[in-house]
Amino acid sequence: MVRLVQGKTDKKTYSRDPVKTAKHWVKQGAQLIHLVDLDGAFRGTPKNLATAKEIVKNISVPVEFGGGVRNMATIKKLLDLGVYRVILGTRAIQDSAFLKKAFKVFKYRVIVSLDARNDKVVVSGWKQGAGNKSLTRLAETLKETGFREFIYTDTLKDGTLKGPNIKSIKALLKKTKMRIIASGGVSCLDDIYRLKLLEKLGLSGIIVGKALYEGKFTLSQAIKI
Repeated sequence: MVRLVQGKTDKKTYSRDPVKTAKHWVKQGAQLIHLVDLDGAFRGTPKNLATAKEIVKNISVPVEFGGGVRNMATIKKLLDLGVYRVILGTRAIQDSAFLKKAFKVFKYRVIVSLDARNDKVVVSGWKQGAGNKSLTRLAETLKETGFREFIYTDTLKDGTLKGPNIKSIKALLKKTKMRIIASGGVSCLDDIYRLKLLEKLGLSGIIVGKALYEGKFTLSQAIKI
């Protein structure tokens, strides 16, 4: 298991046994495991489905999976494997017909991740821009399609342990009136506390990765907040 830093693969390896790691977080109190296939994100098709299947089989909490999911067949395959929710990115952002079809067929078993750099959405493993559409406009497209919630990642904050982009998250919540799961930059318990203050505006979740692996705080401490 590795992490990204601003979209670039960090050479540091945290674990060579993803199933064992997932079990560890469940024991610490995790009620949902966020699983990203980085190989899949970069190559355009999931490369770790067998690992995802083993994780789902061996833990008792839901798993959401993202990374390289770009067709209906892959979504169905993941759901058939027992994945609770599939995260969509590149294809859903670039292809409105696919986005609409995915929502029509799978409803809230799919969720879209809007990953942005300086408020511009990036795709294909964060390597390319998503065209002229703004972050806010893409969020509005999701809302028009029927989505009530999306994941937002500030890629300049992701993996840096420098704190989340509170200002952007707050602005998005106010503009879109949608539920948002925030990702990127969480470094300490105070970051968790500051994000929780946005709950009344619609913040529905926080994705935490590197801070936990680096021992900045424990999962149980974060859950208490």
